Amino acid sequence: MKTLLKLEELAELLVAMVVFAHLPFAWWWLPALFLLPDLSMLGYLAGPRAGAASYNLLHHKALALAVGLLGWWLGQPLLLLAGTVLLFHSAFDRLLGYGLKYSTGFHTTHLGAIGTTARAPEVSAY
Repeated sequence: MKTLLKLEELAELLVAMVVFAHLPFAWWWLPALFLLPDLSMLGYLAGPRAGAASYNLLHHKALALAVGLLGWWLGQPLLLLAGTVLLFHSAFDRLLGYGLKYSTGFHTTHLGAIGTTARAPEVSAY
């Protein structure tokens, strides 16, 4: 199951790259904006609950799709760029095993614990 999920994330990352390739921006915009969604981690300065909420908001793929689709519908390339960067970043994070955060702390995610040797047991899909 883990491999299947990683392939799904890779596919989403590639879709974001294809969309970006059709936008009227120079190639360097994507790497330049890549870490921008991680500014949401500043929410952890207000505590784990606020940190998880701010992190999850900017790493949620539904937000990325909504912003991108709004940009496409309104003919606003900057909004489409923002949605594409959010999708690219979120897919890349998940490909590396960084999931959405629980309010118990930064290291507890929906994909399991990060930064520790203790991992949550994998659950079979069958």
